[in-house]
Amino acid sequence: MSLVRRATTEDAEEVLRLRQVMIDSMSGPDAGDTEWHVEGLPALRARLAGPDEDFAAFVVDHPERPGALAALVVGTIEYRIGRASNPRGVGGYVFSVATDPDARRRGYARACMEELLAWFRERGAGQVLLTASKEAEPLYAALGFVRKPDPAMGLKL
Repeated sequence: MSLVRRATTEDAEEVLRLRQVMIDSMSGPDAGDTEWHVEGLPALRARLAGPDEDFAAFVVDHPERPGALAALVVGTIEYRIGRASNPRGVGGYVFSVATDPDARRRGYARACMEELLAWFRERGAGQVLLTASKEAEPLYAALGFVRKPDPAMGLKL
């Protein structure tokens, strides 16, 4: 039996907690700010209530803390007009990977990633993208990800 399971609405607060762990580890502009959790929680619960064919969160329960999560991986499926490397235009995007600090180095993030990658394959994704921290890069490389030159830009609306 796998340790990994699909997240449910009951996991929403823990999903936000682990997402914040990831955000805080990146020391960006949102590090330490948890006020957004109040506004984000209802939308996350709605997504987790499913069924949602374009959004998935996979988790591992914390072995020492009942009700807590040890690891989290979240991704979405999106469509863009195809190209040679992905003719159908279906791609996956991993946007949240986090492990509770006291549950690291046990293979939980890898197990969650493998489940998410299988979910992407089942939906016909021709590619999967993510942004990797230096600490997580060895895990992603072991799963077959390669670093790409990325001219991405952003705009906050």
